[in-house]
Amino acid sequence: MNKKANLEGTNPVYKAITVILLILVVLFFLFPLYWINSGSFKTDLEINAREPVWFPSTPTMEHYQELFNNPAFLWLFNIIFISAMAMILTCITAALAGYALGKKRFYGQTILFTIIICAMALPKQVIVIPLSQMLADMHLRNTLWAVILPTVGWPFGVFLMKQFSETVPTEILEAARVDGSGELRTFSSVVFPMIKPGIGALAIFTFVNTWNDYFLQLVMLVDRETWTLPLAIANLQGEMSSNFGLIMAGAALASVPIIIVFVAFQKRPRNTSRRVLQWAP
Repeated sequence: MNKKANLEGTNPVYKAITVILLILVVLFFLFPLYWINSGSFKTDLEINAREPVWFPSTPTMEHYQELFNNPAFLWLFNIIFISAMAMILTCITAALAGYALGKKRFYGQTILFTIIICAMALPKQVIVIPLSQMLADMHLRNTLWAVILPTVGWPFGVFLMKQFSETVPTEILEAARVDGSGELRTFSSVVFPMIKPGIGALAIFTFVNTWNDYFLQLVMLVDRETWTLPLAIANLQGEMSSNFGLIMAGAALASVPIIIVFVAFQKRPRNTSRRVLQWAP
């Protein structure tokens, strides 16, 4: 009984240790974000000082002014557009494909799912050359869509949504068909509300993965006007290796959309059971 209480966190010692560990983990992950944001407001002397300056004594905006002397807003728009479109298209295609693989029965289903699993283990570096050639033949290379389209058929997204779709009770789907509901209405009214948590998780994964996909952006985007903010920061780091304030300002600006998306998808979804229960047998 005492062991069960410890696992449930009712023991004061257990609760104290858990809180301390959580605080340490939070500080461990928040410190780099704090250091980047505070460093973007420090002077060059404070950044390059021998002893670490934990807080800027005379906050300055010179690094942000230098950053915005470049087309920083264009770079920020490019990466937001790429990540948002990849997130939307991936969630739509993965949800539909996962539902078909999880709840439908058709010839070659096992073979198709096996190919998707094998594609998950295939490194992107292996397919980047034929992918680049194919996009060049479609006149899409050096455009934002050259980074968006390869992400849409993300095998992990299909795999994830298949697992969530398999949790949908078959009886509810059969009741919806008996009532004359078509496939699209069944998916939108019955399946979608029940797999919404999975779609939310996939949306976060896709947005962050596309945002941080430096390799594909480096290969596909050549012109300065098509650069994304992470790619521009890396290029600025190569051109101005000693200007850490400028690099920190760019990194701080790049972290804002990621935080907003993460916080937005942390909201609890509304109760959608009423919409599903109407199909319950």
